[in-house]
Amino acid sequence: MKRQMPFCNQCGNQLGGADAFCGRCGARQPVAGGAAPGTPPPQSFGARPVKDPLSGIDPRTASILCYIPGMGWIMSIYVLASVRFRSDRWLRFHGFQSLYLFVVWLIEEQVIRPGLYGTLWPLHNLLRLILVGTAIFMMVKCAHREQFSLPVIGDLAQKSMTDH
Repeated sequence: MKRQMPFCNQCGNQLGGADAFCGRCGARQPVAGGAAPGTPPPQSFGARPVKDPLSGIDPRTASILCYIPGMGWIMSIYVLASVRFRSDRWLRFHGFQSLYLFVVWLIEEQVIRPGLYGTLWPLHNLLRLILVGTAIFMMVKCAHREQFSLPVIGDLAQKSMTDH
């Protein structure tokens, strides 16, 4: 009877017999030597395991991607839901803060802009410029691995971190 190789419990990568960590995603394996021998990968399609496309992303890059205007909320949710980033407080702070910044963006887009249509229309453009500038500023801060707390939403992000 042929003994099957163990698989990573995080990404499904095939492991060696004595691997305590996955060579692909770096996840610690629950049992010395990885998953129990013969255990199939957690997700598979045919003979190939399904890989997490973001398994190789580093925390700095993930934090920068959280602040992309209009789309960063996707990476923020990934960061906050990922087991891999659960212990990285710096990255989780930026995940929460960027989500709150996205909520401000939505409020501006769906509430303030329609309310300003007409005589105060240039104010909408100024608000949008401020939001884009804030997002770029935060991307630069993340690129330098600095934690900058934005007024109001930074406090909400800190509170969200202590609640979770």
